[in-house]
Amino acid sequence: MPKINLKERPLAFIDLETTGFEFMDKEIIQIGVVIASQPSLEVLDEFEINVKPVHIETASAAALEIVGYREELWKDAISLKEAMEIVAEKTKGCVMVGHNVPFDWAFLEKAFEETGVKDTMDYHRLDTVSLAWAKLQNEPKVTSFSLSELAPYFNIENKKAHTALSDAKTTYELYKNLINL
Repeated sequence: MPKINLKERPLAFIDLETTGFEFMDKEIIQIGVVIASQPSLEVLDEFEINVKPVHIETASAAALEIVGYREELWKDAISLKEAMEIVAEKTKGCVMVGHNVPFDWAFLEKAFEETGVKDTMDYHRLDTVSLAWAKLQNEPKVTSFSLSELAPYFNIENKKAHTALSDAKTTYELYKNLINL
């Protein structure tokens, strides 16, 4: 199998919504992904998956409120294993890009391990927080590197903040702006 240059690998902009902030005892409840080609950054695919929580009783009320979780909205949710199979299939060979990658990757890595689904992504990761810090650390108008502050700085509208696909799309737009600074 020919080796694909890192600069030619598709990018998978991934955002997760979870039942809390500690990956060891909380769950993924929503996965949003935007896959883009390199170097054009043309969107190749995008999808959002609602994941059925197994232990909703251990969820953080604050996390559920942020996400807008309501049982009736998750009635068609799929199992974590099914979700991870879809993610693995669609992101094969992609480089993961996220806003605060360590958070999302910790949950994803645990999910791959728990479900026995093989992670098929490239092992490289890109973090838009790190890119923003490197490029905007001396910008006085930027006082935080949160997605909710950086998006308006670049005139990016996040139509449904704290939903996985909307945040993945916002991260994609943020990345395009940051690499062109």
